[in-house]
Amino acid sequence: MGESSSSSSSLSLTQQIGVAPLLKRLSKHLTRKFAKIFFILSNHKSAGSVGALAGFVIASVFAWKFVRATAGQRRRPKQTSDAAVEATKVVLGQTVKNKLNGARKMTCQLLGVILEESSPEELQHHATLRPSVVEVLLEISRFCDIYLIERILDDESGERVLLALENTGLFKNGGLMKDKVLFCSTDNGRLSFVRQLEPDWHVDTNPDTLSQLAKFIRFQLYISPSGSSLTSESNIFNSKSLESFFNEESL
Repeated sequence: MGESSSSSSSLSLTQQIGVAPLLKRLSKHLTRKFAKIFFILSNHKSAGSVGALAGFVIASVFAWKFVRATAGQRRRPKQTSDAAVEATKVVLGQTVKNKLNGARKMTCQLLGVILEESSPEELQHHATLRPSVVEVLLEISRFCDIYLIERILDDESGERVLLALENTGLFKNGGLMKDKVLFCSTDNGRLSFVRQLEPDWHVDTNPDTLSQLAKFIRFQLYISPSGSSLTSESNIFNSKSLESFFNEESL
């Protein structure tokens, strides 16, 4: 236990100091050693002293190369990882932009799309944000206003939903706004909200709601985890989840 703790502490300290300061300290150390050896040689110019100097120089060169190689290995995985993450974000951003097709406003149901829960009754006990939808939601918010709408049975359910969204940092890090999360007591109320907002896109899990809105909304997305599809309207797209739809490359 002691040795493991000591090893972990040493690694943490090395990471805190950083590679550049470590190399600088090694360089100073080697300079002092060289100065001491040259002083000795100036007074004792023997073959043994020359051999000692040669051995020390060779050992120092190998030590220097080892430290540099190790430092490069420590930096490379992080740089590679950062580059991969950035590339993924760029691709996602471009895909979302293409899918939105110039849209400036979106309305989206919360249950079954943004939240793990699928009924208002569940929201009376808990509200859980789906982790896989966060990045897509943030990307969408870069290009258009998003209104999140849901039917609830009591005020406490609405507070749970807002807290779940806030704890994930969506209000802080993205374009989502708390006053654009809307609650109503009936499905007709959700339908009325959408019509009043006149979005370019509406996302919903209710086929009847989508059918009633088809002639008013430019694009709609039907979310069905089971994979069922709506084919009655040409402007209704189908997907198992919001993130799946916006991660696909073609509309």
